[in-house]
Amino acid sequence: MDRLRLDNKHIVITGASSGFGRHFSTVLAEAGARVVLGARRTDKVQECVDEIKAAGGEALGAKLDVRNADSMQSFLDAAENAYGPIDVVINNAGGEAGAKTYMMIDEEDWDFVMETNLKSAWLMAKFYTERVVKNAQPGGNIINISSITDTRAMKGQFPYVVSKGGLTRMTEVLALEAAKYRIRVNALAPGYILTDVSRVLLESDKAPEFMKGIPMRRFGEFSDLDGPILLLASDASSYMTGSVVVVDGGHICASI
Repeated sequence: MDRLRLDNKHIVITGASSGFGRHFSTVLAEAGARVVLGARRTDKVQECVDEIKAAGGEALGAKLDVRNADSMQSFLDAAENAYGPIDVVINNAGGEAGAKTYMMIDEEDWDFVMETNLKSAWLMAKFYTERVVKNAQPGGNIINISSITDTRAMKGQFPYVVSKGGLTRMTEVLALEAAKYRIRVNALAPGYILTDVSRVLLESDKAPEFMKGIPMRRFGEFSDLDGPILLLASDASSYMTGSVVVVDGGHICASI
């Protein structure tokens, strides 16, 4: 039996309208999972749902604003009503305030990033755990999408870097506290992956010099995250909790 298969697993993904979230949704569905995609842009979510269904998978899209607790509860209700108890929660929703230092941001920037990247992950973990207990589930699985900036500090993205550092520490504390509910909590920390947002930097004139800091001498692609996300979402990682899986081409090692 392929332990990376996800047949009959019910997985919810936040921030699933684009980027990592959208890609993870298709990868997990291809592995047999029933996926529920949440985001504010319901039109984009529905596009992904339609693609998954066209390929023979099972998927549902639901509106989700991770800065609103009621919206989060409604999202989880919709997921459970469609596919029953949730096996895996992926906290992927994220936001940033642009290239700003601590002197350039204002309170609105700070609050937006912290609520989107950090507070939402805590609330989703709390709401999910309450449901695991209520449903008398045998256990659960939470995956937080962090970043190598959780340990590799960089200038010019102050609230984002701070939030990812907090998210990784949250993962570790949640792993300790959620174990009593038989819930595993791990994090995936990507390095510099080519996305619609990052291409501005990673395909600029500065890219060759920037790439010299990566031992594998290339930037990551979405497909480089497929194996790690399948590992964390599947029973193949059943004895993993509190782990941070780094996928960065050796970037962190080179900066030590």
